Order: sequence, then C-alpha cells, then structure tokens
Amino acid sequence: MGLALVYPGQGAQSVGMGTELAQQYPSARRILDEADQILGFSLSDIIAHGPDDELTRTDISQPAILVMSWMAHTVLTETVEPLQFDCTAGLSLGEYTALIAAGALDFENALRLVRVRGEAMQAASEARAGGMVALIGADEASANSFCDAVRQGDEVLQVANLNSAGQVVIAGDQAACDRAVDAAKEHGIRRAMPLKVAGAFHTAHMAPAAERLGEALAFTPFSNARVPVYANATAEAVTEAATIRELLIRQLTEPVRFAASVEAMHATGITTFWELGPGKTLGGMISRTVKDVSCANVATPEDALALALAKRAND
Repeated sequence: MGLALVYPGQGAQSVGMGTELAQQYPSARRILDEADQILGFSLSDIIAHGPDDELTRTDISQPAILVMSWMAHTVLTETVEPLQFDCTAGLSLGEYTALIAAGALDFENALRLVRVRGEAMQAASEARAGGMVALIGADEASANSFCDAVRQGDEVLQVANLNSAGQVVIAGDQAACDRAVDAAKEHGIRRAMPLKVAGAFHTAHMAPAAERLGEALAFTPFSNARVPVYANATAEAVTEAATIRELLIRQLTEPVRFAASVEAMHATGITTFWELGPGKTLGGMISRTVKDVSCANVATPEDALALALAKRAND
C-alpha cells in the first residue's frame, strides 16, 4: 500500500477551521501563534471568527489554508507514529504545504511565500477583471476547443484546472467567462458554473503575480525534497530544489494538472490518499479519477485518531 499526502487549495477555507486542533494540541496552537508573529497580524483571529468575506480574500485565505493544513499534518504526525508516506501533492496553493511535508521548504518561508503569492494574485485580479468557470462533462481537448470558439479578439480564455475526470475549469477575461456560461450547452458541455473567485487564476492574467513571486522565490532557501512531490504544472514527480522554484512560478500562469498528478501517483503504486486540511474536495476528485483507492481527510482530532486506529489494525 503506497500512501500519498495531499493538501487542499484556495476555496477550502471556512470560518472556525482548525479550532478543535488548536484547542486539543499545543503543537497546533503554536503553529497559529507562529503564523501571527511571522505575518505581523492576527491571522488566527480571522480564521477563528471571520468575517467570512475577509477570510475568503485571496491574500488572507491562502496563508490561512496553509496554516490549517500544516496544523492537521502536525497533529497527524503526533497521532500516527511513525507517519511514513511515499509522496506528496497539493492543489495549487496546497503544493506549498506538500513541499513543507516533503522537507523542501520550512514552514516560515512557505508562509512568507504564500503571503506574497496571495497579495500578488489579489493585485493582479484587481488590475484586470477576470473569472473562472467549471465545466462538467469536459476534458482538456474539448475545453480547449470550447475556449477557442468562445474567445473574441485578444481576450484571454484558457484551461486553468484539470481537476478530475470530467471536470475542467477554464478562466480568463470576465466577458469571455460570461459568454462561456451561456454558450456551454450548444458546444456539448453538460454544465458550466461560474466560480466565486477574485480573478482568472492559472492564466496569463497572473503574469505580473508570477514575476513578483519569482523575485521572492529567488531569495528563499529550498532543499531537495525527501520524497517526490507531484508538481501541478507538469504532473511529474520532482525533488530538485532548483526545479521546484521554476515550477512554482509556472504554476501561476499554467493549468493545474491535478488529475494527471493523481494518475501518475497511482501508476507508481499509490492506493491510499490522505487529505490534510480543511474540506474534502480532493478526495472526491481523486475518487473520480482513479479506481481501487481509499481516501481519508484529516481536519479534526477525531479524524487523526480514526486514521491512527485504522493503521494499528492493519499493522
């Protein structure tokens, strides 16, 4: 049984997430306190009390999700001993938590990078109005053809996320996204749903954010990963520090290839996926993409204990 640890991305946040972890585990509380010190404001208060519209801001939600995901990981390491895993991956923002878990990046530097990333993406979104649309019943080829058919003039409209079998997200200029929602069925797309996001992530809209992130990455120390990390930009395993930096920059303007990452992990013998952090989105994506796998989520102390008991029963 191969085990992969996977970490959620933006959109998984909710007010109050991680509260039980912080109440029951001093290590989780310390992570929250450390995050407040690193960032210079009370992220812990926003996570605990909201308001929701502040927590969902790109520049707040990204560090908040990373912090809560790392709390879940830390609690799991105390509950499942020893915690041994074969690889890691994350959805967009979640790739940073995956890199911490793999030993390529420490928590403080990851949090500083994610803060810069979130601020840069928020600024890019405010500079150019954009959106994202989930296409149900599409694959990469049909989504690309659909974008070509809907796009007008010099508009941006491109594939942004390849999440799971039959679920593709496209993104670009707001007018193009609106047109895509209206035109989906006539192009053979079963359903098109606009997403509540600040802008067109993982597209050319994010080029200014990628440049700013690249500057921050250049001064951030990385190590070679101890276990393979499956990169969003390529869906391939990576361990080399220099390559990791390059792929994190590419991630902002290129499609997130999460489904292909899951398929690649599965092909190496991974049959168990543990999603560490808020929400259960990744488990659903994984189950729709590959068969004969088990998925579990760790967001509460009870979740961690359940996995520990299951592991002992199987050992």
